[in-house]
Amino acid sequence: MKEFDVIVIGGGPAGYNSAEYAARHGLSVLLAEKGKLGGTCLNVGCIPTKALLYAAKMYHYANGAGEPYGVTAGQAVFSHSRAVEKKNEVVKTLVQGVASGLRRCGVQVEEGEAAVSRKDGKLLVTVGEKTYAGKNLILAAGSFPSVPPIEGVREGMASGEVMTSNEILDLEEVPEKLVIVGGGVIGFEMAAYFREAGSQVTVIEMLDKVLGANDREVSALLQKEMEKKGVVFHLSSSVTKIADGVVTFQKDGQEDSVAYDKVLMCVGRRPNTQIPGLEELGVRLDRGAVVTDEYMRTNVANVYAIGDINGKVMLAHVGYREGEAAVNHILGKKDPMCYDAICGIVYTSPEAAFVGLSEEQAKAAGLSYQIKKVSINFSGRHVAEDGMSSGICKLIIDTKKDVIVGAALMSSYASEYVYSLALMIQNKIPTEAVLRTVFPHPTVCEIIREALLS
Repeated sequence: MKEFDVIVIGGGPAGYNSAEYAARHGLSVLLAEKGKLGGTCLNVGCIPTKALLYAAKMYHYANGAGEPYGVTAGQAVFSHSRAVEKKNEVVKTLVQGVASGLRRCGVQVEEGEAAVSRKDGKLLVTVGEKTYAGKNLILAAGSFPSVPPIEGVREGMASGEVMTSNEILDLEEVPEKLVIVGGGVIGFEMAAYFREAGSQVTVIEMLDKVLGANDREVSALLQKEMEKKGVVFHLSSSVTKIADGVVTFQKDGQEDSVAYDKVLMCVGRRPNTQIPGLEELGVRLDRGAVVTDEYMRTNVANVYAIGDINGKVMLAHVGYREGEAAVNHILGKKDPMCYDAICGIVYTSPEAAFVGLSEEQAKAAGLSYQIKKVSINFSGRHVAEDGMSSGICKLIIDTKKDVIVGAALMSSYASEYVYSLALMIQNKIPTEAVLRTVFPHPTVCEIIREALLS
């Protein structure tokens, strides 16, 4: 029986990155994946949605948004089918890149469902008819879309009228009327794309705000931008039935409804702990997620869990870092995982980005804080490229330590410069040190300095 230093179950971002990282540090590695390398992120998540959103952005400019800058493109025509083809090309290229990277690092990849067990003190992983021993096991099986027990959902999924985020990316035609159940990041981005592509989009959200726990003020601003483009929102509303072309929901104690051609369910994701043998191995779960410590260790010796399966923060970039923390622990390095400066991004137009604490979280934590906030119109580059807008840069300052602990942005390029704020938060850089830094001009990131000076 072949033995490996590390066996990774799951070939998504957390899994393939940790496998490559371990191999580059001299460990023998086996990676088992029952689906496609790249996981949700590369195949039906982060990457394909960005390809579609970019297509929608180009159409937006070609369809008249470029006219104030002297650019006209005549009568622009949007081809959803061609956008999907391009999306598939991008996905194929990146998945091939992952496979090549694993080969270059010497990672052995096995295709098929992996079952775990323990015998004579050894961790065993069986894929098909092959069984391997592992000194360490990293669980990185990802997550899957939640499907709530709403009347008519199962029947709608069987007929193809109701979809999750997995299926809608391969939709051949743009629906005339699209109802999205869930106003989180995934639902928001799909609303942005399909509205630009020509759908009448309605978003129904159970909470009284969109974008989950992200900053309420910026979330509301982005919602208003979407409403200007024609997206209809029903907040504090719960769907009770989906059938016969109608979504029925309760709002303010009253029943209401909206017609649909297609329904997209975006009500969150659930950790995938459906690994044969996991329960017998004794790995502890809490509310369906694998419990881990700061080194990504489970309660079972030499078994780690990274990425969506541990339910902490279901973002690909978090899985990357968790994988490094787990492998470093295997290597004997003390490298605890920290969640203080995790970036969350909404790739709409304009973009929104969040990092660290929101104002609501800072208040709930009893933190002594100050809000520094300015209009994005203080950025010359933003105004030059996007005109005057309602975007903002909002910083949460810990007044006792004089450090930034949170930020919320709505502007062009927000996804690109939010990292600088993550760096400040992660390393607790004093605000006066940030102000001594020379920001390049003209850039949108200068808005951070403007906010601190406000």
